[in-house]
Parts: sequence; structure tokens; C-alpha cells
Amino acid sequence: MSSTDIVFDKFHFRHNPKWSGRLGPAEGGGLLLCVACVIEMMESEDIASARKSFALFGISGVLKCSPGALREIFRQDNTVSLRFTASLLGMLHTAEDQATLEKVDQVLVQLLLELQSELLYRFVLDEIHKQLSEQLGVKLLPTFNFLGNLVKAVPNVALSLVTQYGPLLEHLCSALLYPDEALKASVLYVWLKLFGTAGGSAAQSLPVAIRDRVCVLLLQTLAKASSPQLIKNSVGLLWLLVQLPEAVSVLMNGNTDQTVCRENQNIHTDDEQILGQNQEQQSPDQYPLPLMLKKLLMSGDEMLQVTSVRCIASILVHSQCSAPFIKADIPAFLFDRLASSRSEVLLWSAYSCLVLLTQDPLFFSQCHSLYGIESLVRSLKEALQLTNLEVPKQGLQLLTEILERQPPSERLFPSGSGFEAVSEAVLGGVSSSCLLVATEAANAASALFRLNHQSRPVQYGKIEGLIEAITNRFSELALPSPAHRRSSRSLKKSDPNSQASTSEGFLLQSLVCFQAACRLAVECSSEPALKENTFTAPSKHSHGQDSLESLCQCLLRCCDSVWIPTVIRVCEHTPNAQILQHFYAILFSQFTLLPSFMPVFANKLASSGFYRLPLEHKGLLCAGNRHPYLNVACCGFLQKLSMCLLFESDPASGSCQHDVEEVENLLLYNLPSLCCRVSDWPSLLCEAPGLQLCEYKGPRATQYCLVIMLHLALEQGDRLLPDPTVFSSVMWLLHSVQAQGSSALPRSVLRSALYLLSVTQDKSPNLDGASLNCISKTLSSCQSFPSLCMHYPALLHFIWRYPELEEKYGALVLELWLTKQAHHRDAEQSPEKGEKPADERQDQQPDTETVELLTLIEKWPSVMLTLLNMVCTREAALAGRALSVLEVVLRGQRDYEADLCAHLRPALLQALQRLSVDNMGHGLGQGHTAQAVNSLPLVLKLLCATQASDPPSSSSYSKMDGVHFKLLYHVSNIAGRLKPTDTGSLLPALSYLYCCLSLSPAHCTDRAVSVLLSNSGLMDQLQTVSSSSSSAPSLSPSACPPSALLCCSHLLLSSLITLQRVHSAQVQKSISWSLDTAVQRLLFQKRNTDNLLLVSYLRLLQALLDADLASAVVCLTTGPGLVGPRPLGVEDGALYPLGSRGAQCLSTALSGLLLQKHELLMRASVNCLSSLLGFLQRNSPTAEKYVACQPWSRFLVCCLLSSGESSRLHPATLSLITILLQHGSTSVLWEPDLLQVMEAVERRGREVLGEEAAQALRLLLSEIQSIVLQPPLTEEQKQRARAAMESLCLQTPSESCSPSPPGNVLRVGDVSICLSDFTVKADSCSGTLTL
Repeated sequence: MSSTDIVFDKFHFRHNPKWSGRLGPAEGGGLLLCVACVIEMMESEDIASARKSFALFGISGVLKCSPGALREIFRQDNTVSLRFTASLLGMLHTAEDQATLEKVDQVLVQLLLELQSELLYRFVLDEIHKQLSEQLGVKLLPTFNFLGNLVKAVPNVALSLVTQYGPLLEHLCSALLYPDEALKASVLYVWLKLFGTAGGSAAQSLPVAIRDRVCVLLLQTLAKASSPQLIKNSVGLLWLLVQLPEAVSVLMNGNTDQTVCRENQNIHTDDEQILGQNQEQQSPDQYPLPLMLKKLLMSGDEMLQVTSVRCIASILVHSQCSAPFIKADIPAFLFDRLASSRSEVLLWSAYSCLVLLTQDPLFFSQCHSLYGIESLVRSLKEALQLTNLEVPKQGLQLLTEILERQPPSERLFPSGSGFEAVSEAVLGGVSSSCLLVATEAANAASALFRLNHQSRPVQYGKIEGLIEAITNRFSELALPSPAHRRSSRSLKKSDPNSQASTSEGFLLQSLVCFQAACRLAVECSSEPALKENTFTAPSKHSHGQDSLESLCQCLLRCCDSVWIPTVIRVCEHTPNAQILQHFYAILFSQFTLLPSFMPVFANKLASSGFYRLPLEHKGLLCAGNRHPYLNVACCGFLQKLSMCLLFESDPASGSCQHDVEEVENLLLYNLPSLCCRVSDWPSLLCEAPGLQLCEYKGPRATQYCLVIMLHLALEQGDRLLPDPTVFSSVMWLLHSVQAQGSSALPRSVLRSALYLLSVTQDKSPNLDGASLNCISKTLSSCQSFPSLCMHYPALLHFIWRYPELEEKYGALVLELWLTKQAHHRDAEQSPEKGEKPADERQDQQPDTETVELLTLIEKWPSVMLTLLNMVCTREAALAGRALSVLEVVLRGQRDYEADLCAHLRPALLQALQRLSVDNMGHGLGQGHTAQAVNSLPLVLKLLCATQASDPPSSSSYSKMDGVHFKLLYHVSNIAGRLKPTDTGSLLPALSYLYCCLSLSPAHCTDRAVSVLLSNSGLMDQLQTVSSSSSSAPSLSPSACPPSALLCCSHLLLSSLITLQRVHSAQVQKSISWSLDTAVQRLLFQKRNTDNLLLVSYLRLLQALLDADLASAVVCLTTGPGLVGPRPLGVEDGALYPLGSRGAQCLSTALSGLLLQKHELLMRASVNCLSSLLGFLQRNSPTAEKYVACQPWSRFLVCCLLSSGESSRLHPATLSLITILLQHGSTSVLWEPDLLQVMEAVERRGREVLGEEAAQALRLLLSEIQSIVLQPPLTEEQKQRARAAMESLCLQTPSESCSPSPPGNVLRVGDVSICLSDFTVKADSCSGTLTL
């Protein structure tokens, strides 16, 4: 034999060349192979084993490198291929060298694969069967190894073996009884390949008896196996067998102590009998397989542990025979493996197996969950760090199963640390990068949120953390867009593995989890110990941590900000019934968790369309009894939302328990059946109800339910139906109820119907007489009309729109509106702030309720008369609110076209006449009823408000007759009869009389002044007020008259003095007034005196000085402080009762008041100074010169001119300079005084001056041109003054852009001031008064 060719020279020469060939590359060379030589070599016992091995090596190389070469040689004669194969098979029994055996095995397999001959396969199987049958000193181990390799390499051999070679299979079974473990391992290898070939198809064709015998023998072999290879092959075969349900039954009921003979006798029948026994009553000793697998779990081989766990799982899947494993403590060993292993495969397998074991209640009764929960949590935390995310997913599934199936009586987490650990593990799962893992974690959280799993104290903070973590994942969800949803509608089924489907799955599971958290919060709130969390650490209590309230607020916050928008976006175009079911259940629970927050939450929901949304979902998904759980959730949410909105819209309705129960029952019984679109509601409202068998059920009750829901939704701005449709439907319902012979609707339904009619009236046609009659009858059927009226403007407009309704209910709805308006004000006003002063209230903008009444009055002025009637006839509180509304109306009357004052004055006159009659003989202030006492000041205040609101252009006061004169007459009589202490009535009365005199032209006031001066009671009142003020230092503060009353008294006296002088009216009774006290107050007490009172003093002094201090109305008294000691000097006598000293004091006081820069004070001071100088000029020119030229006047002018341009051009400043110049004062100089004024005018422009300022400047310039200044003016200065004068003369009053002082009446608190009395004057030389 050469070194390269496979030939044996000794035999080769006699062989036919056709059995030889050079096998190799086509270009030549290659290996020379003689098949005959190989056969003789293999059959010869004289050939060395090494040479045979070399030949086999060469053949193996040829089979690898030259496929098909040997096939061509053997194709010449099949007997040669058979002999060649037989020679190799013979070597399996004769070869001693292990390497040679392995090479023979390899070549045989290669040869059979090369030849692909069924004949050859049968020949091999026959030879093996023959060898196993004879067993005459034949070595079986190589044969079994070869057979296993052959079955593995050629699947057809496996099929032939199990279908045609039953005896051979019997021999393979019997071979397992040999004591040699290597032989057993080899046999098991054959069985392993048989059961695993061709996807298990060979195993399916295996005879049942053989399969069962293999199962029994495998158990026996595995029970006694000690070598690693035997154990490995046994476990591998076991893994294949447990995947066959029939084999599992045999394995779980096999007995390893049976003999082989008994195994072969009716094994199948015995198995069926064993399976029929009660599994729970048998001890684990009868089932050796669980014990064997338990032993494998205890081994240190991880592969065996994994396979063992998989076998257990497969057995549980196919047989559901879990009790033996549980009783064998398999769960405990699995939990131990979880705690000690880091293998992904083992962890996943153990998790899966434990999931199956938890399906048996015995798992929990044996306390395996309590034993293993800590190991499970610890392994979960580590599994979340692995790259294979299927492992933590399976672990979380196991945790979920344990949490869901754990009996409530056995607590898994008695301490807070245990709950914290599991919550951290679940939190890690929620935060996983894989959304599938996060979904499983959310599922575990749902089970964790059961009450029986909560520790003591309850870890509310951990629960809150889990909710927030789940909520935070929503921003990562790839939820399908509307376009994607439309494009996928044509697909029958969306891909469950798509990103959108995964996100939607997470959302659904998150909703389940959130609902579980809400349910837990509700359960905890019902148990005081859990609600208070008694055992919480004090530090956490102080910071509000781990509190139920904090958890509830977290749930509401997350629901409001994240969950609601997300679910709405997902279900906007394609609603998902499962998602919506949990969503509405969550919204339902919010109303129980935080009742105090629900009014705001409910309003937000309703105003965002959450009344329409569940109704549409019910109509879309629940019609035809579909999705009943969604229907229940929607109905529960709608009922909670409706009741909350009902209490919020009308809190008074909550006081009537019957109304609440009525609405609740209507919703409870009719919402479930209301599964139609909102667009179908009009047909339901307008259909004939037929026979009503139950108060809360039937078509009529459904109509009532619809009316209530339309009302509550519309109140939040959600118009479920168009306004005309709602209006006509409600009217049809009212007609239908009356047509049935009954006009009595349930009060809650009638309240809603009235609201709907009121709010939808503007966009609907006006009602005819029949409809108005129907409404009137319906409203009359209610015993308590106020219970129907809620606080909304549309009801006012609806009632006052129709005279038929206004006549019966107009005054009543106004009273209810004003009463509830007061309640709203009281609720909004904090107790600490108290009421604001009257002058501040006047400057405030009216509230919304008052604005609505103003709008109502603009449309229907007759409302004012009703309000006035309230002022006169209703109780004080209501009358005051009506008065405040009328005052606002009159102050802003320029916004109205109608003459509101003309409407009110006749009614006010009637009110005064009625009050006068009611109080006749009792004295005003002590009437028969409290109403009369309280209404008098209100009517008088309204009169004052009427004066203040009368436009300047009005001709009301052009003549003092008719209503005006009658009002003056009655008010003066009332004022004279009032008690001096009744300042509430006396103050507006005097204020009104003063305004009547001041606002009327002088030629129209002769009768008025005569009436007042002849009223001795009025004069006595004025005397009392004046005397009280004169003796104020000696009186207690409570006895002093209010400054406002004294101010009105002074102003009225000033008008009486002036007009009496003008008309030479007769005075029946004079008033004594202390001039000394007045001057002393102005000089020394001005800092402690109200500015308005100082103004009134100045106005009175001005009137007296214009009358030369000699008026029939006022009798002045003086003192030594003014006129000096008696006998009086010549000058004091001429100026009596003021005196020269008094004149100096008064001028000093006026200068000080001018420097206070108060608008009215400046005007009154300048006018009074003008009157003083005029008085002095007429009576003592020397005193006049002294007062006009005193140094203080120079200081006063400098101060006013140096206070800025606004002060320089103020009418009072300009008039002061004019007055001083008129009276020859040397205190005014051209430079710098007049020059500053000229420059200010030129700088700002003459056109920006107000009319009053322009007039004052015109008088000043005229005075400059008419007198000789010292030093005299230059020609340039005179020209400058003439130019300014000419420009002023050319300017018309309308060209003045700056605002002039407002005309008419100024209201300062309760005091009315006629601004015409304080127009600055400068032409007093003649002693005449400019009005």
C-alpha cells in the first residue's frame, strides 16, 4: 500500500480494475482507491489496526472532498456496497482502538449519506437487529453509538426504525436494563435522537407500548444514574418525553421498582388506573419524577437545573399535575435558585415554572408565596439589569400571579420595608426601556394596589411614586395619529407587535392600574386607621408625607393633567371600549376621593365637553346591549358629574332631600337604557310617552332625564342640541304634560325646563299666548316658586320679556336676584376687610350682578319702579340693595336714552307722601313699622342720587314747580320733623334741599327759598346742628354731629343766605352762628378737621361776607378774639362782627388753606379771600390795603408759582394774582411772578387751557393792562401781554382741549356738592356775586 493511495498491493493485483479509481480533481492526480482492497483489509484479522484506520481516514477524506465518486463505483454492483457496509459494521465489533471505532462510525454515516439507498438503510438496520438478537460476545456500545449518529444524520432511518423495526426497538428498551451506564447512555442517545428527529414526527409514529416502556425504563435509569453522561442523556430524553401529553401521564404514574416483565404486561392499562386515582390523596413517594427533578435542581450543573425546570414546566402544561411538585417543595427550591443564580436562561425558566405552579391553590396553602416573595423581589431587581428583557417580563408576570392569587388572610408584606422593596422592583419595571416590560410592571402594580397587600402603616408615598412613574411614561407612547387610524381601518387586524399596539396595550394596563389605585384610596378612606395612618413617623406626618390626602391629590392631578388628554387623544377617532371603560371608572372614583375639589373639577370637565363625550360613547359602543361594563362606567360617571353640577349650580337644591333623590333616581333608572346618539334626543323628547307604569321609569321619565342633562350641560357651555331645538322640545314637553291632565312636573325637572327656556329664548321665536298660558300654569303648579329660580341672568330677561309673566313673577325674581347677590358679596368679602367707605364704594365698578340688572333696566325701564317699590316697602336689607342698584343706574344714566330721573321722581314723591302719612302723629323716626323707619333714609338718598345724575343740559330745574316743588316741600317738612340724632335721614334731606337751591336758576328759586325760610322746624334743625358744632369741644364725641351733616348744614345755609338776599325773602326765624368759633377752627384746627367740612365753612363765610356779615337768615356772634375789648375802636366797629383782628386771622387762615393744594379748598379759599377783600374794601379800605399788601401774600404767591406749571396755570392761582392786583397789592411783580405765568402759557400753548383757566387768565391780562405796576411795564412787556390777550379773545370756548371742571353735582360719600358754587371768581370789587 502506497503512502497516498488506498490500495493493498498484496491483494490489489487480483481485483477487477472497475472497483478502482483515482478520486480527486479533474486535472489529474488525486487518490487511488480500490474498494475491493478496502473490503479485504477490513475483513482480514491480519491487517494492523493502524493500517485500517489509515484507510478509513482516506475514505473519509474522499467522501468529503469528492462527493459522488464512490457512488459511481458502487453503482456497478449493489452487492459490493452491501459487502463494503457489512465489513465496516463488522469492525464496530472487532476494533479495539477507540479512535478506530470513531472513524468507522464516521465513515459509515458518511457512506450512507453519500449513497442515499433505502436498501442499504434496511440492510444496516437488519444487521444491527441481528447483532442485538444474537448478542454472542458482540460489543453493543459502538453499535448503539453508530445507530444514534445514523438516526441523527438520516431522518428517514428514524421513521423506518419506529414503523418497521418493532423488535429492534424492543431490544433498545431491553438494553436499558444492562448495568453498564456507558451502554445505557449510548442507548438513551439513540432514543434521544429518535424522539428528537424530524420535529418529533418519528416519536408520534412510535408504538404506544414501546413509548410507555421507554418512559418507565427512563425513570428507572434516571433514578439510579450516577455518571454525568447518563444523567445528561436521561434528562435530555426526559425533556423530549414531557412534551408529549401521553408520555407525561406515564412518567407521572410510573414505578421504578417494577420489573421489566411487569412493565411489558399491560402497562397502558395500569397507567389509566393510576391516573384515575385522586391526585391529592397520594404521597409524593408514589411519584418519583418530582423527587428526581428536585434532585437535579439541587445539583451544581446549571444546564441540568435549566432542563429540570423546563421539564417541570412542560409537565405542568400538559398534565396540570402540580400537587406532587408542590408537596415535594419544588417551589421552594425554585425560589432558592432565583436567589442564587444570575443565569438568564435559568431565571426565565424558573419564573415560567413558578407561574404555572401558582395556578394551584395548594401553592399558597403550603405558604410557598410567603417563603419566596423576598427572593423573587431581589431577583427581579437584578433581572431588570439584564440585557434580555424577556427575563424581567416573565418575573413581573410571576409577581403579578402571586399578588393576585395570594389569600387575603395571609399578608405578604406585613412591614413597610417589604412593601418598599416590592414597590421599588415594580418601579424599576415601569421605568424599563422596553414598553412590554413596563406594561407587565403596570399589571403587577395593579395587583400590588390591593388592600390586603398594604403594610402598616400604608406606604402612600410609594404608591404615589408608582402612579407618577406610570404617568411620566405617557409622553413616550407612540399612540396612533388620526391619519394612521384612518389608513389602518381597512386592515382586518392590526399587528400586535407594532409600536402603536404596544403603546395602546401599555395605556390600557396603566388605566387598570390607576383604577386599582383609586379603588385602594377609596377603601383606605373608609377605614379610620388606614386613613389616619396611625403608625406613620411624626416627621412624615408633619410634612404631609405618606398621607391618603396626598395620594388622592396626586391621583386627581395626574388624571387632570395627563390621563384625560391622553385617553381623549387615543379615542378621538376610534373609541376603544376597554380603555373607555376603565377611564370612566377612574373619573367616577375621583368624586369620592376628594369631594372638596370636585366642584372645580366637575365644572372643568363639563365645560370641556365631558357631558357630551360619555353620551356619544354610550350611543356608539353600547347600543344593542354591547359592552355592558362600559355602559355601567359611563352611567356612574354621568350620575356623579350631574349631581355635583346640580349642587354647584343651585346649592339650595341640596337642602331639599326629595329633589336630590328625585334627580338621582331619574338618572339611575334611565341612563343605562339611554344608548342613542345625542342627535336623536329631539325625537325622544317629542314622542308620545304612553302609559307610565313607574314614577322613575318609562318614556316620560326618560324625557325628564334628558331635560335635566340638557340643563346641566348647557349651564357649563356645552350645547348638546341647538337652542331652537331645545326651546321647542321643552315647550312640547310642557304642552304634553298638561294635555295628559296634569301640570305638575317634578320640581327638579321644572327647574331645568325653566332654565332651558330662559337661556335658549334669544335664539328662538317669541312665545304665543297659549304657550305663555301653559308656562304660567306650570309655574303656578309649584308650591314654592323661589325653589325654581337659580341665579342666572337669562331668567330675569325671560320673565320681564313677557308682561304676562312679569306681572306675576317679575318682582319675585328681582327679590331673589338681589338676595342671592348679597350672599355672593358676603362670600367674596373677607371679614377682616369690612365694608369700604361710601366714597370708595362710589368709585368702584359695579359687580356683575348689578351690571345684569342695568342691562335689564335698559331693555325694560319699568324694572326701576319695581326696585323703587322695594326701597319703600321691603325690609331694610333688601331695600338697601335695591337702592344701591338704582344709584348705579342714575350715576351712569348717560348710557341710556330715556330720562330715568323723570321716571323716578313721581314714584319718589308718592313714597314720601306715603311715609309722611304713615308717620303722622308718631314723629319721623318712630313709625309704626320697621320698614317705614328704614325706608326713609333710602328714599332720601335716592332723591340725592337723582339730583347727582341729572344732566347739566336738563331743563328740570328751569322752573321750580310741579314735581320738583312738591318734592322740596315734603323733604323740608320731613327734615323739620326728624329727630336731630337721626342723621341717616337728616343728612340726605339737607343735602337734597341744598342741591335744589343751588341747581335752580336764581329767578326760579323765590318760592323755594320762601318755603324753606318759613319752615321753623327746618330752621330749628339747622340751629341744632350749628349749635352742636359751636360747642363741640365741650361735648362728648358721640354727641357731636357728623362732619358730613355739619357740612350739608353749612352749604344749605350759604344758599339760603345768598338767595334770601337776592329775593329779599321774609325770614321768620334766624339762626345764631358763632363767627369767632368758625375763624378759630380755620386758623388753629384745620389739621384735625375734614377737608370737606373746611370747604363748607369757607362757603358759608363767603356768603356772609358778600352780605357784609348782615343777613336776616343768620345772626352772627363774635368774641374778643376777633373784635378786641370794648369799647370798640373805629376800625373794629366798621368791620364788626369780624373786626380788624378777625380780618387778619381769616386772611392768614385762607393763605394756609391755599397751600394745602386741595382742589375744593383752593377754590373755596380764593373765593372767600375775594369776598373778604371786597368786604374790607366796602367797609375799611385801610384794612383792605393792609391785608392785600402783607408780606405773607408775597410768600403765598411765590409758593404757588414754584409748584410747577400745573399750579401756575391753575384757575385758583391765576384768580389769586388777579384779586391781589385788583386790591393794589405790591406782592405781585412782573418779574418773576407774571413772567413765569406768561412763559408757562407760551410754553404749553393757549389752546390746551381749560375754559375756566382761560377765563381766569383773560381777567388777569385785563387787570395787568388796566393798572400800573411797580416798576412800570416796558413797552415790550405790554406788547407781550396784549398779544396773549388777543389770542385768548380769538379762541372760542369749544377750542379748549383741556377738561374743564365737571358741571352739576359731585357726590363725596353722602354729601352732594354743587360745583357751580365753587367756580373761581375774580371780579368782586363791586361786591356782587358771580354764580
